[in-house]
Amino acid sequence: MSNQPQLSLKKLYSGKVRDLYEIDAQRMLMVASDRLSAFDVILEQPIPEKGKILTEISNFWFDKLAHLIPNHFTGDQVADVVSAQELPLVEGRAVVAKRLQPVAVEAIVRGYLVGSGWKEYQRSGTVCGIELPQGLQEAQKLPEPIFTPSTKAEVGDHDENISFAQCAAIIGDDLAAQVRDVSIKLYQAAVEYAATRGIIIADTKFEFGLDADGTLTLMDEALTPDSSRFWPADSYQVGTNPPSFDKQFVRDWLESSGWDKEPPAPAIPADIAQKTADKYREALLRLTE
Repeated sequence: MSNQPQLSLKKLYSGKVRDLYEIDAQRMLMVASDRLSAFDVILEQPIPEKGKILTEISNFWFDKLAHLIPNHFTGDQVADVVSAQELPLVEGRAVVAKRLQPVAVEAIVRGYLVGSGWKEYQRSGTVCGIELPQGLQEAQKLPEPIFTPSTKAEVGDHDENISFAQCAAIIGDDLAAQVRDVSIKLYQAAVEYAATRGIIIADTKFEFGLDADGTLTLMDEALTPDSSRFWPADSYQVGTNPPSFDKQFVRDWLESSGWDKEPPAPAIPADIAQKTADKYREALLRLTE
């Protein structure tokens, strides 16, 4: 991966999946790589074409949800800011995005009881400190979607679930309420649409930024298999963790490998990487065709 030709634009940041390059003071090029992270660790093997699929899914949702909140699109095309020689490096996997001031929490919305939420519920009857009714089962739909923010860790560190009060202490009461309310609205709108395509969105994570005027803006990615749990509705059953369209495939393999979730991660078998790529593509086709 490291001997890949490089863009001549100045790199601003390399995240778990995306690389950001400077265009000017207002704009940056966001490039989705084929890297996969699981349990906050970047895996060594890329997932074939993943960056292109993520970009296509994200762009679809940004457009579909634009009536609810402004997003990071500038309206500029990648070909406007990248030379013809370098365009093949990023074609299909990049967007020209606004440079925003990131909101310092991850905005997570859960509609179903699964993953770390299910583990916490079994211990204490709560998810991120939110009391839930007794007697719920794994993968059960929650009475209402809940907003369960987390800290935004540096690459290689683990995000930590925090309470709404802690979220408000980090970003301020007004902004925390705004982020919570719009996150739930976005999730509900996406859930409604995905249901018409036979997909359940169990939970998702949004990232927001503020523009120069302080307007809350949706950024990074939206409702992809990287940031969400997608389940096929036809095989959903309460009490079992359904097969999903996302990196749960890889997570499940890693869980069963006995790995302690500290880097480096064990090498993912080629067939698991390919199955993951196939699942990502299936999610794209189901949502957009």
